[in-house]
Amino acid sequence: MKKKLILESGEVFHGKGFGAALETAGEVVFNTGMTGYQELISDPSYCGQIVCMTYPLIGNYGINRDDYESIEPAIKGLIVKELCDFPSNFRTQITLDELFKKKNLSGISGIDTRRLTRVLRNHGVVKGKIVNADADENTVVAELKSTTFPTNQVETVSTKTPYANPGRGLKVVLVDFGSKLGIIRELSQRNCDITVVSQDVTAEEILLMNPDGVMLSNGPGDPEDNQQALEMIRGILGKVPIFGICLGHQLIGLACGARTFKLKFGHRGGNHPVLDLENNKVAITSQNHGYAVDQESLKDTDLIETHIALNDRTNEGLKHKIHPCFSVQYHPEASPGPEDANYLFDDFIEMMNEFKNVPV
Repeated sequence: MKKKLILESGEVFHGKGFGAALETAGEVVFNTGMTGYQELISDPSYCGQIVCMTYPLIGNYGINRDDYESIEPAIKGLIVKELCDFPSNFRTQITLDELFKKKNLSGISGIDTRRLTRVLRNHGVVKGKIVNADADENTVVAELKSTTFPTNQVETVSTKTPYANPGRGLKVVLVDFGSKLGIIRELSQRNCDITVVSQDVTAEEILLMNPDGVMLSNGPGDPEDNQQALEMIRGILGKVPIFGICLGHQLIGLACGARTFKLKFGHRGGNHPVLDLENNKVAITSQNHGYAVDQESLKDTDLIETHIALNDRTNEGLKHKIHPCFSVQYHPEASPGPEDANYLFDDFIEMMNEFKNVPV
């Protein structure tokens, strides 16, 4: 099944389709991870995106029951150099191609992913479409240039109904902007009593639950598209400890008066070095984001920069000067990736315990 990838900038890449026999369009981004494709495919933060894997061989350990980050993938498509048809791993249940067929997802293999990555690094993130080999290229380019993709990605991937993940420890409300299951796993391992709520939850609804802390999850899209969430954060700030991850981090920045901006091609992979400015230590982190907090805009806020990316010096962490609130741009739950930053969940537990013991 011959297919091709067409970018709005005019570049065309010929290859072989896998998964479902359908055409799909989305924002084309690249990920530098050597492993973790199953977690990537099921990460809600990739909603609306076609992901190019820079590592050349993908699918070599198949798909298993344990490594999903959500029940239903939100990714639009996958681009690989070489697709492994016969994976070898004791946990393998099905192949990547079989998963894509079952989930009605489209992918393309056999293209020069190094060339595509250079295009994305030069042009920045662009719109693209995986189409049949006989599709008219000029028509597709014109269609892509005139297409505006939806901005309700968070609403699309967030849970519609609150649900509980019971525990006997601290009570945490997890606001689901597109949360990965890895966040729930880390909180559960610390015996937290978790209630997962929708992205449109209000401050009043959260405070009525009387939680010990609030976790703001990762999620897709432009943080400025979530104005209701900003009002919620302002309503709980200072009343309950807050920990934000990725999109949650950006939303804390916006809610406290900072600005965000779109990165040229984003940070996506499992090998991003981040410097902790408070203890002068470096962690290798898992990242997946296309926006960042503007460091200059922090000057007139009550936020302190705590972490920076060593690749491009962009912001990677914040904490509030007055209230119990901190956040990071990267993924301390890894899933996939290194676990250098896993200690941040312990910091959250400590912050909640300290807040509980503060005299009123």
